[in-house]
Order: sequence, then structure tokens, then C-alpha cells
Amino acid sequence: MKPGGSLTSYLIAVNRSSTSAQALHVHALSHLPYFLQARCRPLKVIWRKQQPRGPCPHRSAGNASIIRREISIVRFIQLARCAAVNRSLKTGRSLITAEDILELPASARVATPVRPPLQVGSTHSVSVVIPAKNVAAYIGETLASALAQSEVSEIIVVDDGSTDETVAIVGAIRDPRLYLMSNDSAGVSAARNLGARHAGGEWLLFLDADDRLRPGAVAALLATAREAPRAVLVYGDYNTIDSEGRQIGRRDLLKGRRKPSGDVLARLASGNFIVNGGIALARAEAFRAIGGFDTSLRYCEDWHCWCRLAAIGEFEFAPKLLLDYRLHTANTMNAAVRTPKDFFPAIARVFDDGLIMARLPAGTAAGLRRAAEIHLVTYSAMQAVRFGRYRQAIGYLWMVAQRSLRALPRATARTALARFGI
Repeated sequence: MKPGGSLTSYLIAVNRSSTSAQALHVHALSHLPYFLQARCRPLKVIWRKQQPRGPCPHRSAGNASIIRREISIVRFIQLARCAAVNRSLKTGRSLITAEDILELPASARVATPVRPPLQVGSTHSVSVVIPAKNVAAYIGETLASALAQSEVSEIIVVDDGSTDETVAIVGAIRDPRLYLMSNDSAGVSAARNLGARHAGGEWLLFLDADDRLRPGAVAALLATAREAPRAVLVYGDYNTIDSEGRQIGRRDLLKGRRKPSGDVLARLASGNFIVNGGIALARAEAFRAIGGFDTSLRYCEDWHCWCRLAAIGEFEFAPKLLLDYRLHTANTMNAAVRTPKDFFPAIARVFDDGLIMARLPAGTAAGLRRAAEIHLVTYSAMQAVRFGRYRQAIGYLWMVAQRSLRALPRATARTALARFGI
């Protein structure tokens, strides 16, 4: 590679010229000194920090193990795959660049898959990732809904330290597409990231262990994905059910409503409209490229992840109800005790994220941040109404009024409609 050349374009050339993954490893190692002459400054820093003292290790065949240990070949493979994502999106500009990935905090990155991509008949393979903790009452129904989707290539259940019969129920199901992993109570975001790391599908669907996919949900999302080759995420809508599986939501009344498609970053930064991962397919390579879910966030970690995805590619909406979102004692009690302040760390994270801020139009961050606060406070009011906490809901609407009187009528209307499952 010539000094000053593009690392991404170099990796594209390597990817085209190499006949195997092993050839890519060797080619990357043999050209490593040339990377140091390139303009990719983050990679220079990484090399200097990790390079052992003494003679340059790449000159000694006996030190090959040191090279493998000190230089993460996974990083080069990931960059090459991200370059392939750019090509597959068929766009004139690079949506995922080497610089974008290398500037991610190391603790936030999701490594490349530990297994090769699935060899399936369709090029649109789907991996369903299900984090599970003490959901014995619902996990069987959830898995049945996922296994009924013929387009699903694999289902990865990541147990997050269950103390009930969750693991036994999953283990009793005999289906070659089903895998069970353990996460030792590391949290839902870490569980999703672990599942994504082991997934071999082209697309990822993050399904909660107490929800149900509707018949034909994955097929509908894949149909939308085929019509939008530049999309890094396709999504639909959901309805709500109770603990017994009975429909309590009325979101089918909104079936004519269209949600944003295309470049949605500014709209998404002003408020999350993808409220459940079970209604979305995320392109696996793009998800890994942006680092997956931020495990430091307790709430709204999905919103932050969607914003990072929107910063590197387009979204596409499928106007269908795809998921039954279950409201039961455990999750409603958890939602009832949350306040708007619990969501504010996620707002701070979104508007302190370099990847997101670099893509937002200049001068819009302050207004979008205020809109995001109003959106989350309104959401808290809607949840309060659903649980019969009307006095609390009024208090949240007052918080909306303090931020914007113009936003109050819409927030009030949304809160009232929440009472009727809309």
C-alpha cells in the first residue's frame, strides 16, 4: 500500500486478492509496516502502544506468536468486512470507514463472529438473539414463535443467570437451529452482544424472552430489506398483550401510519421510534462495526445503538405489526418505578457520541436534545397512565410544559391515547 493511501480501500484490495481467510491474515501481517506510513493515525497509536520493546517483531519468524498476540488480526478482518458492507450498500460514499471503527472505545467493540457466516440457501439469513433471565413462564412461547419463522437460520438464547427453570425449558427443545449460552448475570446488553458475536446470520433480530413474533414477521422484514439494499436496519411495529397472551393494545388502528425511512438520524435523535428490538432486523456487519450495545447504559441502550446505526446507513420501515409485546407483573413493576431521570444518562450519551454528532446537521444538537428529553418524559407519562398512576402522569406532563409549551398538546394527546393501548 502506498503511503497516504486509504486503509479501507487497501483492505478491499486485499479482500479481493486473497483466496482465503488465511491469505488475508498473512497479507495483513506482511504489510503491517506500511500501515504505519499511512494516514490512519488511530492505527499508528494502537501499534505503538502494543509493540513490544526491542527489535521489530515482524522481522523474526520466531516471533510470529508475538505478532499474533500483540496485533489483533480480528481488527483487520473486521475492517475488511466493513468495507464489504460499504460495497453491498451500493453507495458512492463510505458509510463505515476504518477511522470510524478504530476510534471506538475498545471496551465497547463487539468482536467479529467466532463462527463463520451460516451457509444457507438464502443470502438473507437471520439470527435471532434472545437474552433470558428467569422467564420460565414465557420462554417456551417465545421460542415457539421464533422457530415458526421459516426464514430464521438460528436462535441463540443467552441465559443471564436464571435461577428458575428457564435453562431446563430451553434445553428440552430439540431443534438444530437452537443454541443455548450462559452470560453469568452480566446484563441484557452484554447478553445481546455475546449472542451477536456468535451469530452467523447476515441479519440480527434481538427478541426479548417474554415477547412473541407474529406469523410472517421475519418474512415481512426480509421483503422490505430486499427492496432497500442500502438499509442497515429495517423495522416494523408492535402490539401489546397481557401475561396470558391476550391482546390489550389497539395499535392496529394506526396501521396506515408511516414511520421514517432513509436517513433517519436527526429524527431518531429527537426520540426513539424503535421501542423494541423484536420489530427490527439489523445488518450484522453494521451492528458489529458500531460496537453493539453500550453495556454502561441501564436504560435506552437500544436507542443509543439505533442512533449509531443511523449514523452509518439508512433505515427502512415495514408498515406491519410484527411483534406481540407482553406486559406482565415483572416488567410493568420495573417500568412503573422508572422516572424520566433514569433516561437522562442515555440522552447525555447520545449527544456526546462522536459518531452521531459528526453526522447531525450543524447547529441542531441543542434542539434535538431538548426534543429527546420531551419525548422520554412523555413516554414516562404514557407508562404512568397505563399503570393507573394518573397523578404521576400529570407531574410528567408538567415537566414537558416546563421545556416547551408548544409540545404540551401533543404530549397530552399521546398520554391519553396510551390509556386505550394506542
